[in-house]
Amino acid sequence: MQTPTAAMLVIGDEILSGRTRDTNTNYLARALTDHGIQMREARVVSDTHETIKQAVQSLAASYTHVFTSGGIGPTHDDITADAVADAMGARIDIRADARAILQAHYDARGQELNEARLRMARIPDGATLIDNPISAAPGFSIGNVHVMAGVPTIFEAMVASLMPRLTGGAPMLSQSMRLLKGEGDIAGPLGALAAQHPEVSIGSYPFHLNGVHGTNIVVRSQDGPAVDRVMAALSDIFGPGA
Repeated sequence: MQTPTAAMLVIGDEILSGRTRDTNTNYLARALTDHGIQMREARVVSDTHETIKQAVQSLAASYTHVFTSGGIGPTHDDITADAVADAMGARIDIRADARAILQAHYDARGQELNEARLRMARIPDGATLIDNPISAAPGFSIGNVHVMAGVPTIFEAMVASLMPRLTGGAPMLSQSMRLLKGEGDIAGPLGALAAQHPEVSIGSYPFHLNGVHGTNIVVRSQDGPAVDRVMAALSDIFGPGA
């Protein structure tokens, strides 16, 4: 079975302005790796309807899954649901099941389900709700696009709700070796080893720590024995590392 692929679309002017740090992409990448889905691309776009629409259409046509974060709250600039519905050619309106979830949530707290909060019950036709056990307002999946909140704790809870519904492949396995050598010293033999083993991904990541320069070599593959073979070859070439 071909390994499923994914892209992350982070939506929000606050991310692009630097006011808010995006941690959702890292969290999702780790969750997908464990589930056997390979993240291939991540984008950050502004709170602009046409920009979101075009990005969703482009990514949905290129990958097995598209995950979005941000822009599904109760305020005027929360336009993700509308833009995704437009991108997928779906009508959007307040949906009874989403409204019932919100009604129960706010009734239990003695709060009013006002017009602003009702915006969070607007769901595209044909979409499946994604459970939100923290603040109740659901995300949704439509086609291969999964729309979730931007607040990290809520995003993470939604990912946990969604992941069992997704078919993954074999999990990505990895091993690493720490070398007290610069990338310039190892590039030649490392490149030759990578060419001999296309079944694995070999990455090199330089570091400088406490006056020590070196490189971390990371070997990744869904094929565990292949990772072991390449790690053994690295030991033969460079020694046991540091």
